[in-house]
Amino acid sequence: MTRVAVVGAGIMGSAAAWQLARRGAEVVVHDQFELDHVRGSSHGRSRIVRLAYPEPSWVRLAEEARGGWAELEAETGRTLLELYGLVEVAPTEALTSTAGLAAQRVEHRLLSPEEAAELGVAVPAGWIALHEPTGGIARADLARAAFLDGARAHGAHVLERSRVDDPEALDADVVVVTAGAWIGGFFPDLPLRVTRETVAYFRYEGPPHPSVVELNERSAHAFFSLHDPVHGLKAGAHHAGAEADPDEVADPDPELVARIAAWVGERLPRVDPTPAGAETCLYTTTPDERFVLERRGRLVVGSACSGHGFKFAPAVGARLAELALDQ
Repeated sequence: MTRVAVVGAGIMGSAAAWQLARRGAEVVVHDQFELDHVRGSSHGRSRIVRLAYPEPSWVRLAEEARGGWAELEAETGRTLLELYGLVEVAPTEALTSTAGLAAQRVEHRLLSPEEAAELGVAVPAGWIALHEPTGGIARADLARAAFLDGARAHGAHVLERSRVDDPEALDADVVVVTAGAWIGGFFPDLPLRVTRETVAYFRYEGPPHPSVVELNERSAHAFFSLHDPVHGLKAGAHHAGAEADPDEVADPDPELVARIAAWVGERLPRVDPTPAGAETCLYTTTPDERFVLERRGRLVVGSACSGHGFKFAPAVGARLAELALDQ
């Protein structure tokens, strides 16, 4: 039996632990904080899930991950995805995910301004709105717990407040390092940028609001919103935060909260644009926003996310497990 240590119990480490344990590995997970801490990238109640990407390769990975989410839900008996639909808004159709979705034959359609308004989204004049009915949210906190509970059910051990300074010193055959914003301390050659992002919460009553992604002229995300089980809506400005030291604690950026609130007031007319709360999370981003999944000797590097990784967790966990167990 292969002995595997997992360093970091965020969403990717938790997913890797589940995938490893169900493949028969002897798994020990280490996290430097308590499991429900808010210092990293995986805390909170919800994250956007979508198949909508302009590149077919990302759509295929998202489809693969959906299969993994279904397996986790079936195994743990928990509902982790809530699919209220997704509206993507962009200046031109060429900037939307139309090509990627069409290539994979994923259901989608372009909306008229009136149809978008019926879904609660005000589209700027001349802009395009795309609807993906299979988009929605992952219940983030429930998902992390489900991965770890699933791993434990297959024999894994999870250690809180178990800081690892040298992965090579761990008593294991293989070490999977999924340390989030701290991974650069273990692999300084990785081209990573760590930023502290701000998200805000808004009061919204009624049926859950579809997730919304707004793209700019570079087809990069500008703003996003999604259902929040407590306040009704969560929103943020994507990749808008300043570079950060993950060992430092900082409050939400009030200027970003104001920008997010202005966008909510303009784009989501059914939502109260007065912020009901705000918090931060860390992004660890590669230059091309792709994931680093590789093996270096007995160490496996799992640096995913780049601000959009949560939805892919089951598929990323599977790849990390394959790297760890491929002797």
